Amino acid sequence: MRNIVRQELVARQTDEQIAARFPVGRRLRVLDVGPGQGTQALRLARAGHEVTGLEPDPRMVEALRLALSAEPAGIQERVRIVEGDGRDTGAHFLPGTFDVVLCHGVLMYVAEPDPLLAGLARVLAPGGVLSLVVRNADALAMRPGLSGDWDTALAAFDSPAYTNRIGVEARADRLEALTATLAGIGAPLQAWYGVRVFTDLAADDQAPPVGAELERLLAAEDRAGRTDPYRAVAALLHLCGVRGGS
Repeated sequence: MRNIVRQELVARQTDEQIAARFPVGRRLRVLDVGPGQGTQALRLARAGHEVTGLEPDPRMVEALRLALSAEPAGIQERVRIVEGDGRDTGAHFLPGTFDVVLCHGVLMYVAEPDPLLAGLARVLAPGGVLSLVVRNADALAMRPGLSGDWDTALAAFDSPAYTNRIGVEARADRLEALTATLAGIGAPLQAWYGVRVFTDLAADDQAPPVGAELERLLAAEDRAGRTDPYRAVAALLHLCGVRGGS
């Protein structure tokens, strides 16, 4: 359920930012850095956009290729897969190549994110949208605290480092710091959302509700993710900057 909530909310929010900045029907050039199994990449390709997935993990590359192989030929033609690291965009793409750059669930595994973000801004065309999904360091104590893990909750107040649910060491980001970074690389923050305010404690294998009940859940999460103070304690943050924005 947690992944369905994340993917659906981020999709709606991304579409909202795209619709606000590009004419309806325009075919956009999209770069998805770390696309994983391609949920967002394939969704945007189905919407008619040209999508490039930049993925360093050979296992994820194969998973993405497998998912792509199940799509109609017309959609397959709109997706290109490049094996490479998001920190090396300059080696793969010219400046201003893309209208939209997605970097979802990647920064938490990058020790020094600023060079990566600067490279992503470089490949954005003027007016292009940079979409980031990160772990929220300002709410890092919420999950362990609500679970009664007091030692981990206390440690989270003092460090952005954490261990994720699959046991991998990672790091979280603060809205204030990323806002400053985006301004510094010429893609200032235009909008931000909280993601998973109410459902972050769902079990890994918990099935989502269906039909109208799922829509109510998503409506509540969407409203919370746009409303203070709720969005500030979301497990994830979705930030959207615009190249050359003000």
